[in-house]
Amino acid sequence: MATIVGMIPTTCVVWFKRDLRLHDHAAFAHAARQGPLRCLYVVEPELWAQPDAARQHFEFVRESLVALRAELQALGGDLMVRVGSVVSVLAELHAQDPLLELVSHMETGNAWTYQRDLAVAAWCASSGVRWTEWPAFGVVRRLKDRNTWQRRWEAHMAAPQDPCPPRHALRWANAGPSVSLGDLSAPAGLTHDPPQRQRGGRSLALHTLHHFLHARALRYRGGISSPLSAPDACSRLSAYLAWGCLSLREVVQATRATLASLPPTATRHRAGLSGFISRLYWHCHFIQKLESEPAIEWHNMHRGYDGLREGDWNHAHFEAFTTARTGWPMVDACVVMLRETGWLNFRMRAMLVSVAAYPLWLHWRPVGEWLATQFLDYEPGIHWSQMQMQSGTTGINTTRVYNPIKQAQDHDPNGVFVRHWLPHLRRVPDAWLFEPWRMPVEVQHQCGLRLGEDIPLPPVNLAEATRRAKAALHARRAEPDVRAGKRAVIEQHASRRLQRTPKPQRSAPPAHSPQLGFDF
Repeated sequence: MATIVGMIPTTCVVWFKRDLRLHDHAAFAHAARQGPLRCLYVVEPELWAQPDAARQHFEFVRESLVALRAELQALGGDLMVRVGSVVSVLAELHAQDPLLELVSHMETGNAWTYQRDLAVAAWCASSGVRWTEWPAFGVVRRLKDRNTWQRRWEAHMAAPQDPCPPRHALRWANAGPSVSLGDLSAPAGLTHDPPQRQRGGRSLALHTLHHFLHARALRYRGGISSPLSAPDACSRLSAYLAWGCLSLREVVQATRATLASLPPTATRHRAGLSGFISRLYWHCHFIQKLESEPAIEWHNMHRGYDGLREGDWNHAHFEAFTTARTGWPMVDACVVMLRETGWLNFRMRAMLVSVAAYPLWLHWRPVGEWLATQFLDYEPGIHWSQMQMQSGTTGINTTRVYNPIKQAQDHDPNGVFVRHWLPHLRRVPDAWLFEPWRMPVEVQHQCGLRLGEDIPLPPVNLAEATRRAKAALHARRAEPDVRAGKRAVIEQHASRRLQRTPKPQRSAPPAHSPQLGFDF
């Protein structure tokens, strides 16, 4: 074990990752009790070079770091920001001022962060530095039995929050040189920062939470499916949870407290908050899948579906999908909304993946990489589990196929959403709006539009392509080996229901899981 001769390690370093807050931050609370501490965030160029990273993620993090630094400075400390590999930064700090302990939250991230954490663990072991990690939310590392999971989730959510220590209780080590956040620019090559995306920082997160719990939750039930009402009816907390400006536990407890304070007559408000709590449960349920089986970021959850779509990749279909040129107005409008805002409601996310997976017959991995860059609230554990569920490769979920024409008719009956995001369709009469390729030539002339030029033509016949895709999936599902392999997936990943959970902590999961993205 390497040590620095003549120097006694005393400093505790808090390593921030996707947990950009001080309140209910177990690692920070622990470090405050140990002695002199430093707070560290490392901008890792290799992390930001991964295919699931986007400039909007980087800018949101930078905004959240500015807010975090201000909080720390109000407590007499500071946030040390370095650029490089975490191991190199820690080694440099250790050489200057030997570290007693590194503390952080556990991270269920992508494959790159998993390997990075293994490298950090190896460095700590060889350098004599203790590394202590705390659960970030209700996800259990090295979970041996899924039957115990919900009970453990409930126990975590019911436990007291870790308050931010007062200024007089904190002892700070010298922060050392740090990068100026104002001068910190996104790594070269990092693209896509929607002009209308949410901004980062804890104060904005708290404002969003309060406004939802006390006002917008009344529209949650019945309002979250349509892309017209969802931007206001949904909580809009998903990005703040994904990047750790809020802890899941504080959101759960605040929601339960608000629900308990409402009179029985506030039925609409109570229904909204109850539905919201169920979705918070599913947040961790899906991240647990990636924690328990990291390979599902890359491989089909049920390996019997290997080869189903991989050999049929059609780049023209993928390009039409990602550039909003599928010709299906609801699909293209959703892609444009994502491009401009970094957000989309759950049903429309599910519709996008369904269209990619079935009529366009695209494998979920490249589609998932692209969507990860589009979602500001990208959470790897939720994202990859849901990509597979919507694509039919988990082997344990009902096939979900969303018809984009029906979705438009159901959730945008007057075409307000489609016309807002696709201005060229404002000239199309209602009768042809959701199927413009059916417009007679004389109507095209009247509108001043040409099919195949002003309005893209769908790359496939929707009904026929969907029918073929479903047949291929169900044929694979009926194979004896695939049917036999289903049991192992259920054992490792399926949800469980508790026989009995003490009230008021119970947040029983709904009968079926919600759709892609967990926008809440």
